[in-house]
Amino acid sequence: MKKAVIIFSLFSHVATLFAQQWEPASTEWYSPMPPKVQPRVGVRPPSDAIVLFDGKDLLKWESSEPVERGQKPKPAPWKIVNGELYAVPGTGNIQTKEYFGDCQLHIEFKLPSPIDENYGNSGIFLQSRYEVQIIDGEYPTYVNGMIGSIYKQTAPLVNAYTKNGEWQICDIYWKAPKFDSNGLVEPAMITVVLNGIVIQNHYVLKGNTPYTGLPGYVPHGRMPLSLQEHGSEVGFRNIWIRHLTGFLEP
Repeated sequence: MKKAVIIFSLFSHVATLFAQQWEPASTEWYSPMPPKVQPRVGVRPPSDAIVLFDGKDLLKWESSEPVERGQKPKPAPWKIVNGELYAVPGTGNIQTKEYFGDCQLHIEFKLPSPIDENYGNSGIFLQSRYEVQIIDGEYPTYVNGMIGSIYKQTAPLVNAYTKNGEWQICDIYWKAPKFDSNGLVEPAMITVVLNGIVIQNHYVLKGNTPYTGLPGYVPHGRMPLSLQEHGSEVGFRNIWIRHLTGFLEP
């Protein structure tokens, strides 16, 4: 132990002497400069956000139903009522036309009241395959399938759901998995804030979120954001997303 302390002290002394020879500017860089983004107060999205749904149309969405090669996806089959988007039972999932990797997502959702026989079942799928569960917060289901869970992987830290018939405000910070020619390099990571409360804190995903079987990773690039139709008329509004791109050292 004494030897280790001596070695550490010697290393620290050498590092200090070396640092004293540096000019402060030698560890500073001035480009690239992060772009200026104007924050907005309340529910308004920031200036660099892609507004996916503003209550007017579904031009940025399409059906998730598979299509034959060469055919175009069908239009998103959900309905807009009073500026709010509602899943139509039996029509299937919808997905964004644009593809995303690392992102910040803001989305608000509302479950039916009174609750239906499916307990307001839906889901938010990052990159079309990693699900944040939406379901009645009072429904006594398995905890890794409850509201705010990363489906079949982990329960939320707390249950921050209010009640059915009320809008739930959800913010998701997503770090996409990274792959190379040999497979997985870095797993996905997610932070979820529901109604202002952190319910997933930098959770590292084990893979996708299947209903049956174990999670796993299959290499992919950017993918659409998808919203699940699971037999319930779940409502959505104020959906916006930001690409998250870092700045490399020069």
